[in-house]
Amino acid sequence: MRTLLKRGCGALLAIGLVLPAAAQQAPSLAPTPPASAPAAANPQAVASPAAVATPGGAVAPELSQQNVETWLDGFMHYALARAEIAGAVVVVVKDGQVLVQKGYGTSDVATFAPVDPQTTLFRPGSVSKLFTWTAVMQLLEQGRVDLDRDVNTYLDFTIPPYQGKPVTLRNLMTHTAGFQETTKDLIFEAPHPEPAMDMYLKQNMPDRIFPPGKIPSYSNYGATLAGYIVQRVSGEKFDDYIERHIFAPLDMKYATFRQPLPAALQPLMSQGYDVAGEPAKPFEVVGPAPAGSSSMSGNDMAHFMIAQLQDGAYQGQRILKAETAQMMHSTALNNIPPLNSMLLGFYQMNRNGHRIIGHAGDTQWFHSELTLFLDDHVGFFISMNSLGVDAAAGPLRVALREQFADRYFPAPVPRTKQDAAATRADDARIAGTYLSSRREETTFFSLLYYMLEGTAVAPNASGEIAADGLKNLASQPQAFNSVAPLLWRAANGKMRLGATQYDDSLIWTDDESPYEVYTPVPWFKSPVWLKPALIASVMSLLLTGFFWPVTALFRRRYSGVLSLRGVELVSYRLTKVAALLDGLVMAAWPVVVAIMLKTFALNGSFDPVILSLHWLTIVIFPLALLIFVWNAWVVWTTRVGLRGAFARIWSLVLVASGVVLVWSGSLFHLIGIGLSY
Repeated sequence: MRTLLKRGCGALLAIGLVLPAAAQQAPSLAPTPPASAPAAANPQAVASPAAVATPGGAVAPELSQQNVETWLDGFMHYALARAEIAGAVVVVVKDGQVLVQKGYGTSDVATFAPVDPQTTLFRPGSVSKLFTWTAVMQLLEQGRVDLDRDVNTYLDFTIPPYQGKPVTLRNLMTHTAGFQETTKDLIFEAPHPEPAMDMYLKQNMPDRIFPPGKIPSYSNYGATLAGYIVQRVSGEKFDDYIERHIFAPLDMKYATFRQPLPAALQPLMSQGYDVAGEPAKPFEVVGPAPAGSSSMSGNDMAHFMIAQLQDGAYQGQRILKAETAQMMHSTALNNIPPLNSMLLGFYQMNRNGHRIIGHAGDTQWFHSELTLFLDDHVGFFISMNSLGVDAAAGPLRVALREQFADRYFPAPVPRTKQDAAATRADDARIAGTYLSSRREETTFFSLLYYMLEGTAVAPNASGEIAADGLKNLASQPQAFNSVAPLLWRAANGKMRLGATQYDDSLIWTDDESPYEVYTPVPWFKSPVWLKPALIASVMSLLLTGFFWPVTALFRRRYSGVLSLRGVELVSYRLTKVAALLDGLVMAAWPVVVAIMLKTFALNGSFDPVILSLHWLTIVIFPLALLIFVWNAWVVWTTRVGLRGAFARIWSLVLVASGVVLVWSGSLFHLIGIGLSY
């Protein structure tokens, strides 16, 4: 849930299932940057046994076991302690062999059990999708599926077309099926059983909000749909298929998608934590299992990385033909060619002129990333068993991945700029408010997305453009300089931002461009005015209601008299009641959703509460507005001596507040009946 879930409830839903690779740099993450560790921030602080000149002229330390291990030790020990992360596993492979694999910290704070990279299981979250996509590619090379055929061909239920166009497996693998985000039944706590895959898919089908093949919008539902197709086409249960056709040939003995874990693997599972100083959390049961339910050791993940780097082969065994693996690694959805693109399941993470692909993933408590330097035959994997202070795990893994690339595969950053006139024209063209395409649009959750997730893009005083929702590792808004037509580069970094035209201006960033785009927010939904208007309206309504008994007490205390009679008295009292109810119902929506997120009550247990709120909203919002309009008419037709200027002005404030609530309730699906989210 990308950053909504983090902003809305203190990062408790920072899930790569819902939140893939770019959640690492989500605006709400504000840790002390792990890059401040001396050894991590300054590569030259670690002595190198040898140095290698790169094509860009930079000098890189030799990518050797000793150098990598020394550098990792300097980074990881400090970073984990600083962020209060209990433990982690890091694996580096090179030229078909494991170069370094190390456990850091503990897999169980209570027993101080060490992390064993050979056998300790971590939850890689959405990195699990790579196994699902690999299974799809196996069926493709066998001629049993077609990436461009309507997926309904393989299903026992129907995905409705959008604008007359069906969903294809290629759409699913590139996250361009157009599905909106879905949160319900995402994750449970053991001993809750894993939902049946077919029931999950049939009961939680999200609306499609974009035409297929155009707008990337990361989807756990789409990956689960692909896993179900693997199950139906192969005739094997999904878990069985992965074990027989991927885990077995890759000698992955400490890996499984099964929930709960098989008895033999349960003692090897690392505990999961919010922060290391708190009690361990229950085992997480992922609803959309093919999208993120795997558990595996670092060493087993190394086998998978080696197979992908060697075009599908591992120690004489082959999970993909070479041409199939190369297709998977190179077939790009080029939205903006200079920026990173979505491949067939992997996403590009190119940096310093090197061809890099990978995937990241999160559950509530485990946070992971897999990175493959294809032409260099190097793979890198990290998984942490804690979210950490201020959700530090996300920025930590980004810092580690970027510094690994910059240390061993460095290149200078070009700092060319466009001429001033072209820069000003491009900057003005993309100025506005944007929202990630990875959002809920037709559910009541949309209110939080629009109110919390808007990204304002505007020129700043330094002649750059600033994007307040795109922040660096220090959680500061990122500024960009124009370097080419509709292309910008971070003023103090390597991230690029690009724009294109599709119905309206759309913007991408390098880190997120494979799987989501920022789309312009229409003025009538813009948080720039609607958010303060909504806050002011709720405050006005609640103050009106709460001051009613206060003024009554004052009149009693000082022998005052309420000089209203008849219809004026009725409108006065009805207005106070309506204002209080209106404000309370509106305030209840974000409170209830925040509780759902914080307690992870996403399995329908809050449905009666949500249904009650829907009915209260349907009744109270329009009725309250009618009362406010009637009250304003009464106040403005009353003699000035009885109803003063303040009463007249406040009656209009209440009308405006009522309009804002009805407007917001209609736009964000509070007025309506819907239990999908």
